[in-house]
Amino acid sequence: MAGRIVAALCALAFFFTAAASRAADRDAPYAALLAAHVADGVVDYAGLKKDEATLDNYLAALAAVDPAALSGPERFAYYINVYNAWTLKLILEHYPGIRSIKDAGNLFRSPWQRAFVRLRAGTVSLDDVEHGILRPQFHDPRVHFAVNCASKSCPPLAGAPYAGATLDAALDAAARACINNPANTFFKDGTLHVSRIFDWYGEDFGGPEGVWRFIRRYAAPPLAAAMDAAGRHELAYTPYDWSLNGR
Repeated sequence: MAGRIVAALCALAFFFTAAASRAADRDAPYAALLAAHVADGVVDYAGLKKDEATLDNYLAALAAVDPAALSGPERFAYYINVYNAWTLKLILEHYPGIRSIKDAGNLFRSPWQRAFVRLRAGTVSLDDVEHGILRPQFHDPRVHFAVNCASKSCPPLAGAPYAGATLDAALDAAARACINNPANTFFKDGTLHVSRIFDWYGEDFGGPEGVWRFIRRYAAPPLAAAMDAAGRHELAYTPYDWSLNGR
């Protein structure tokens, strides 16, 4: 019996190792695109446009993936990469005549509601990926710092694909970087000003007090000290800059 259990565990470990290797190979072209065209969250869309065929091939590879065959972290990382890569494609479809992702929508439908994201199960929208898959299936508010809306106030686009093996650390890093950016989080007149993401998705963080605790968890020492010294847990939400996150 013990031998069979050990054999089963070894087979399972081999399966997940092989799956991670396949994911890394699949994501390699996307990694190269990010390395070449993204710096500190700023996207060189003119350069990326020249490599659009590579992005298209990567999107086709993503569409061939069976998410059910992935482990939980790999599946989570997969859908984050789906969201971000297809957002880049959306911008490129309108580039260079686009100044905001909102320009990709119209009076009747926002860009996030357009069904153009190809998955193995069918064609869906960015909203379907974020609000129909990522948020309800994984219940991790850090996702809001990983998905990128191609806008200056959005948490910056990561310079590398997300991967299951390093997902937890990468999500922590994304949350920490956004929260400790003084343009996003600062005190003024005793009120903590934070990204409007915490307003739009407050329920994911557990309401205002949950937002405070979440920010405190990732706060660097100067911000943490200011939060601990605050006499009240009052929040204000900063305006959102929807202009394109490009050069």
